[in-house]
Amino acid sequence: MQCPVARSLERVGEWWSMLIIRDALHGLTRFDQFEESLGIAPNMLTRRLAALVKAGVLEKRSYSERPPRYEYVLTERGRDFQPVIVAMQAWGNKHFAPEGASVLLVHAKTGAPADPVMVDRRTGRPLTLPEYVVAPGPAAVEGTRRKLESSAWGLARATDRPLSPFERHRVRKPRNRS
Repeated sequence: MQCPVARSLERVGEWWSMLIIRDALHGLTRFDQFEESLGIAPNMLTRRLAALVKAGVLEKRSYSERPPRYEYVLTERGRDFQPVIVAMQAWGNKHFAPEGASVLLVHAKTGAPADPVMVDRRTGRPLTLPEYVVAPGPAAVEGTRRKLESSAWGLARATDRPLSPFERHRVRKPRNRS
């Protein structure tokens, strides 16, 4: 698929993969560290690490020849996944932690909890509808262009008005059936 979300999920969408990346962002690098932290079966961990190496998210480096041992270090691509993990943590704390947050992102010096939001790097403005919309990129195929033009986000651009939550998720322009 041409969709960047689908392409990303193809590489990291399996939940063990995201937890391995989370732990790597926290400094874990060795097989036994991941195994202990996650309680994952060795055969599953081997497969997930190999897939993350193949996807260019981790780099496998030898640290011992006898016996052969390897560490798994985040690549730039892997480190760029940090905002996704932070966003998932904040979303999980907000919607799926009725007993309260078990893990928080806090300022290193003050200990004040952060409230992560996604912003446009150029303007510093939060990425919210209807100010920001999804548009076809230069490599978009015709099907992608049609899909985006008929999406609720496309309606926000076309009508220049805020959409209700129902409209953002449900409204689609009628398709021409001829």
